Amino acid sequence: MNSSYYSPSRLLTRPKTLALWLAVAACSQPMQAADEAGADLQPAATRSVRAHDPSTIVKCKDEYWVFCTGRGLPSYHSKDLRVWESGPRAVSNAPSWAAEAVPQNSGRDFWAPDIIHLGDRYLLYFAVSTWGKNTSAIGLATNPTLDPNDALYHWTDQGIVVQSRATNDFNTIDPAVCQDAQGKLWLAFGSFWTGIKLIELNPDTGHRIAPDSPMYSLAHKDKIEASYIYPHDGFYYLFVNWGQCCQGVRSTYNIRVGRSTSITGPYTDRTGEDMMLGGGSLFLTTAGNFIGPGHAGIIPEGSTNWLSCHFYDGTREGRPTLGLLPLHWEADGWPRVQ
Repeated sequence: MNSSYYSPSRLLTRPKTLALWLAVAACSQPMQAADEAGADLQPAATRSVRAHDPSTIVKCKDEYWVFCTGRGLPSYHSKDLRVWESGPRAVSNAPSWAAEAVPQNSGRDFWAPDIIHLGDRYLLYFAVSTWGKNTSAIGLATNPTLDPNDALYHWTDQGIVVQSRATNDFNTIDPAVCQDAQGKLWLAFGSFWTGIKLIELNPDTGHRIAPDSPMYSLAHKDKIEASYIYPHDGFYYLFVNWGQCCQGVRSTYNIRVGRSTSITGPYTDRTGEDMMLGGGSLFLTTAGNFIGPGHAGIIPEGSTNWLSCHFYDGTREGRPTLGLLPLHWEADGWPRVQ
């Protein structure tokens, strides 16, 4: 999410409609070129889930959960990835550190969360920032369960994980948490400025392993943000957004991808171009009323991988909406939406 433009704040239809759509998608021809990504996409949509900058979808007990940008970090939950219901907000009171770290933020509006289930708790990362500035901070809240009916349900503020100031050349928003093949925990983040960064986290605390630990640069472009790293078959795939979010039907967001054999990079696209030098293969872009997809996430369910994202719904005046699309891994290892 671009801190220059703030919009307040994964989707499927009823089973019969979903089955028909998936059948059509499965029969469609593969894209002829990367720049055609999304050209034939007709996403199924509940259109009941208003979500911007959705987190990775995680499961707790028998339900799936997703969090998104907005006051207190709104949540939605579903038992089948089809029918979604509104859940409780994760942050009921402004963290004490928020106003000090970002004085111009109200302390209640939080951006672009991401979540991971690690051991016996859930770690929810989120950003506090303000329009057009890189005075930002990424915070952490933890909970042993996402079930609000569980007696153990309680969000605990764990403070700031990493922050940026006006004197820095990076911006600490759009957190994306990931484990590597060795079980190490990492946090990617970044928006505009010098691009996408990566730091290692302590899995016991969820915080940076040390205040001065290495900060790796993964990708750069004049308009880049919303990173997400997903390990698959010996590679780490880095998804990022290029373009401008948060302008409804005029949004120019599109998702790009590269990969690396090391989580710290270098990441290259399909043509071998380094993402630090402007590389990034087009993965998903506007198609009809499916406008400006952003904030990729992947959830495996059975034999299917689902790509989660938001998009601006052209049938509803650009309303930010949660999307879920079946994702396929091609023979050469690159992902595409079906």
